[in-house]
Amino acid sequence: MTEIEAYSTVFGAFALVAEEFADRPFLRVPVVATADYSPSAIEYSYASAAKAVDKLRSAYQGLGLQQDERVALAFDSRLDVYLHLLALNALGVSIVPLNMGSSDQELRYVLEHSDSRLVTGIDGHVTRLGQLYDGTAGLRFIAAADLQRGEELVEPVGDHSTEVALLYTSGTTGKPKGCMLSNYYFLNMGHQYNQMGGLCAIDSTDRLLTPLPPNHMNALSTSFMAMLMCGGCVIQLDRFHPKTWWQTVRAEAATVIHYLGVMPAILLTLPRQASDDFSKQLRFGFGAGSDPRHQQVFEQRFGFPLIEAWAMTETGGAAMTVASSEPRHVGQRCIGKPISSMEFRIGDAAGHDVLPGNDGELLVRSAGSEPRKGFFSGYYKDTEATEQGWAGGWWHTGDLVRQGPDGSLFFVDRQKNVIRRSGENIAAVEVEAALLRHEAVRNCVVTAVPDEMRGDEVFAFVVLAEDIDLGEKLAREIFDHTMPFLSYFKLPAYISFVAELPLTASQKISRAEVKRLARERLESGQVVDLRSFKKRPQS
Repeated sequence: MTEIEAYSTVFGAFALVAEEFADRPFLRVPVVATADYSPSAIEYSYASAAKAVDKLRSAYQGLGLQQDERVALAFDSRLDVYLHLLALNALGVSIVPLNMGSSDQELRYVLEHSDSRLVTGIDGHVTRLGQLYDGTAGLRFIAAADLQRGEELVEPVGDHSTEVALLYTSGTTGKPKGCMLSNYYFLNMGHQYNQMGGLCAIDSTDRLLTPLPPNHMNALSTSFMAMLMCGGCVIQLDRFHPKTWWQTVRAEAATVIHYLGVMPAILLTLPRQASDDFSKQLRFGFGAGSDPRHQQVFEQRFGFPLIEAWAMTETGGAAMTVASSEPRHVGQRCIGKPISSMEFRIGDAAGHDVLPGNDGELLVRSAGSEPRKGFFSGYYKDTEATEQGWAGGWWHTGDLVRQGPDGSLFFVDRQKNVIRRSGENIAAVEVEAALLRHEAVRNCVVTAVPDEMRGDEVFAFVVLAEDIDLGEKLAREIFDHTMPFLSYFKLPAYISFVAELPLTASQKISRAEVKRLARERLESGQVVDLRSFKKRPQS
C-alpha cells in the first residue's frame, strides 16, 4: 500500500502523523510576521495543533455545515488557514482562501462564484466582506473570534475525491477560474515532495520557511503537505521581508526555503556580509522562475542550491518537473526532469510532436489508465474550459519548453497570454477590461515585458478615443481610474500611447507583434513609467 492509499483525507493524514510526532513543532510564524496581532512568535506542536483543530471542528459542526459545502477564509497568511483547513476537511467541507489584497470587485466575484456558505476570518476582513455582499444565497459572516466550541465531535468524513479547497487562478480569460482540488491532489503533492530525494531529501527534522501566501497552491498544498506528511515544521511568513530575511532564516533554524524568482534577485542586491554562507544550515531552496543570470552567483554567495521546478495549480504533484539531481544545468532555465509517474509530450501548434531539441508546448498527463489522476478535479462551473484543457487526452499547459539530450526540460516562454509578476498570474484581458472603463481609452492591449526584479511587468498600449494630450498626466489619470478594479500588482507599470494596435490578416490583435513593440518602446524610453505608483495597500 502506498503512502497516499494509507490515508483517505488530509485530516486523516494529519491525525496519524500528529500521534507519531505529537511533541514536535508543526506550524510556526516568527515575530517578524506577527506585528499586527501578537507581540511574540506563535507556534503549534502537532499535539497542540490537534487540540486547536478539534475545537474548530466542534464549532463548525454547531453551524450545521454539510459535506461538500464551502467556507471562504480571510486570514491573510496566518496559521489559522491551515488549522481551519484541517477542521473543515474532517467535515468534508472545502475552503476558499481569499486574497484580501484583491479589489472589492474581485472579492465579490469569488464569494458569489464559489457558492461559499460561510465567511470567516480576521474581524476587519469579515466586516469588509460583509459590506460587499448583497445578501443573496444566505451567505453567513462570522469572525473567527466568535466561533464557539459546541457539539461533541462526529466521525470524520470524506475520501480521496472529496474537495479540500477551491483555489482561484488567473487564466486567459478576464475572470479567474476556480480550481477544485481534492484530498488525493493534496496527499499526492505531499507524497511527491517527500519522495523527490537527491538534493531535496527531507525528513521530520526539517523546518521549511515560506513567504508565499496560502491562497496559492505552493504554500497551501506543497510546503504544507510536504511537512505534514513527514512530521516536519512549516514556518509561515506574512510576506517576503528582504532586509530581515537572513536574520529570520538563522533565528528560525530553517533548513529549507521556498522562493519565487524575484527573491534571489532582491537578495543579491543586499550588502555582502561575512555570514552570507548558509551551506551548513540550508540544504536547498525550492521554487521557480529565478533569473538564469543570478542562479550561479546566488548559489556561490549563499552556499546552497536553488532547485528550479515546474508545476501548475491544475497539475499539482501529478505532473511536475524538478531539478533535484545533477546535472541541473544552472543558469539555463532548466526545470529538471519529469517525475516518473507522469507522461509528457512537446507539441507544435498543430498538436504534432516536435523534433528533439525544438521548442513546443508541454503536454502532460498521469501514466497508466487514469490520465487525470492527481490533477485538479476541474474548473468550477466551467466544464467547457476543463475539457478544452484536456483536449486529445493531454493537459495543455500553455508553457513552451524544449528537451535537452539528457532528458532535462528547459523553460522557454509562456504560450498563454498571462503575465507572471512576482509569482502572481495576471490575465492581460482582465487589465485591458479595467483600462477600457476610462472614457478616453478607445482600445488597448496589455502584455508582459521583462523586469529584472519581478520576472514580468505589466505593459499597456493605449489608443485614445480622441486627439488629446498624450502626456504623463493622462497616463496617471488612466492608472488611477483602474485602481478600484484591480489588485495593485495587476496595474500597468508602463503605458505607451499609440495611434493603432498591430493586427493580423484576420484583423485580430497580433500578440507577438505587441510583445516585440512593447520591448522596443521600453528600451527606447517611449513610455510613461508608473512603477513607483504600484504599491501594496496599507492594512
